[in-house]
Amino acid sequence: MYIKRLNECEQIIAGDNCFLRELLNPLKEKIEIRYSLAHAMVKAGEITCKHSLKTTEVYYILEGEGEMYIEDEKEKVCQGDAVYIPPDSVQRIKNTGQKDLVFICVVDPAWKKEDEKVLEEKQRS
Repeated sequence: MYIKRLNECEQIIAGDNCFLRELLNPLKEKIEIRYSLAHAMVKAGEITCKHSLKTTEVYYILEGEGEMYIEDEKEKVCQGDAVYIPPDSVQRIKNTGQKDLVFICVVDPAWKKEDEKVLEEKQRS
């Protein structure tokens, strides 16, 4: 049995400027999955940097509310929403609520730094 506890994962500021804790990545641990799984958070009023991945990504919103931007589309998102992000799509997410926007990121195949392109400078307040 393999269990990874969120509070034992290092929190980083990801390339897109969100707070991120990587839970599972078969490129970094001996697990037999194709995808990677991460826990992400965007503080109230913040927006991530425009970025794209060569791979497919899914966000699953756990808490909060926001606006998801994929290419020229914008939609409101909230707890319980799953968002499919096609490969090579320019994306970002904005927290429009009063509390943290918390979501799970699933990247398939597993996330690799060289597969991500950040398209603007970080602007953390």
